[in-house]
Amino acid sequence: MAGRIIGLISCLMCAVPFLIISLYNRNSSEPINFWSGDTSLKKKVKNVCDYNKEMSGLYKRCAIAFLVAGIGFVVYPIVGVILICLDCTLGIYAVYHSYKKILQEYS
Repeated sequence: MAGRIIGLISCLMCAVPFLIISLYNRNSSEPINFWSGDTSLKKKVKNVCDYNKEMSGLYKRCAIAFLVAGIGFVVYPIVGVILICLDCTLGIYAVYHSYKKILQEYS
């Protein structure tokens, strides 16, 4: 049982920052960065409001993915391990690909 709780807490520690970024920056006048702290986004992004809404949604999906993995740890630990591995491999690729599409759309 301790392993399940540790898995859940670990996943929540990953999900909460994504959720905070999503909620805090949704209505920001500055473009939401994608992990790297790119300062050139101010020059690239034309419609900051819509861009931030799209990026906010992307970060919310990341938070939900980690939350689902955490629940997977509680229900059945091997499911949690598989989900966290998928989140940290294929998920990162999918998020990066989505970010590039969002950036291309609003540049």
